[in-house]
Amino acid sequence: MDSGDSSHSLLSGRHSEMGSHYIVESGIYMSSFAAAIFVAALVTIGVLLLTLLIALTVMLESCQSSHSGVFEQVRTSDQDDYCNTFAFHAELNNLEADEFPTICKQHTLQYINKGRFLRELNLTVQVAESYFSTMTPSNDGLDVILMDVDDIFLLEIAYNGSSALHWSNEDENMRHLVHMIVSRLLIKLQASSWSVSFFTRRSMRNKNATIASLTSAGYGEWFSLIMRSDDELLMENWEYISGRRMQLRDQGFRIASVISSRMDALQGPCLGKRNFKLASPIYYKV
Repeated sequence: MDSGDSSHSLLSGRHSEMGSHYIVESGIYMSSFAAAIFVAALVTIGVLLLTLLIALTVMLESCQSSHSGVFEQVRTSDQDDYCNTFAFHAELNNLEADEFPTICKQHTLQYINKGRFLRELNLTVQVAESYFSTMTPSNDGLDVILMDVDDIFLLEIAYNGSSALHWSNEDENMRHLVHMIVSRLLIKLQASSWSVSFFTRRSMRNKNATIASLTSAGYGEWFSLIMRSDDELLMENWEYISGRRMQLRDQGFRIASVISSRMDALQGPCLGKRNFKLASPIYYKV
C-alpha cells in the first residue's frame, strides 16, 4: 500500500512538474525591465507617427498656400497688364479719367503713389536732354520747340482757373517734383538758345490767369504762348494743335520737337523731327 501510494505520489509529482513546465513554456515570460522597454518603444512609435502626421499636414497646407499665392500673383499680374493696356488706349483715344474701369482704381493709385509716374517722367526727360545735347539751333531763331503746358506745368490749375479735381492737397510734393523735372529740361533748352513756345488747350479768354499761373510756378520766360481762339473752341484738340503747327510752318518756323504728355498733341501734320511723349498724370489719377 505504501509502495503504491509512493508510486502514485511520484507519478503525480511528475505530472505536476510536467504541467508547471508546460505553463511556463506556453506563456510569455517578461521581466519588469523588459516590459518597460516594450512600452517605451510603443510610445516612441506613436510619437513618431503623430509627428509624421503633423508634418504631412503642415506640408499640405504650405503647398496649398503656395499655389494660392501663385494664382493670386497671376491674377494680379493679369489685372496690371489689363490696366496698363487700357491706360495706353485711354491716352491714344483721349479718354477722360472717369472712363477708367473700376478694377483699375488701385492700379492707378499705385502708379502715382509708388513713384512709377515720376520715374517714367524723369526717364523721358533724360532721353530728351540727351537728344538736344547733340543738336544746335540755327542762328536765325526759327527753330522752335513746342511744349504742352497742360497737366505738367499747370497741374494744379483747371480750365476754369480753379484747383484741378484730379490733384489734392496731398499731392503738393508730387507737383513740386514734377515741376523740378520738367523745368530742368526747359532751362537747358533755353540755355542752348532754343526758342520754346508753350501751347495749351485753354481759351484765349483765360490768357491772363494762365500767364499768372505760369509765372507763379517759375516759368516766366517763353518764346510764345499758344491759346485757343473763339473760332477754335469747337475743334478737336488734335485739330486745333496741328492747325497751329501748320501756321508756324507757314510763317517760316521749323518745328524741331513737340513735347507733350497727351497723344492729341502728337497727332496730325507738321510734327517735329523728334517728339517726346511725357508720362501722363491725368489718366492715372482716378
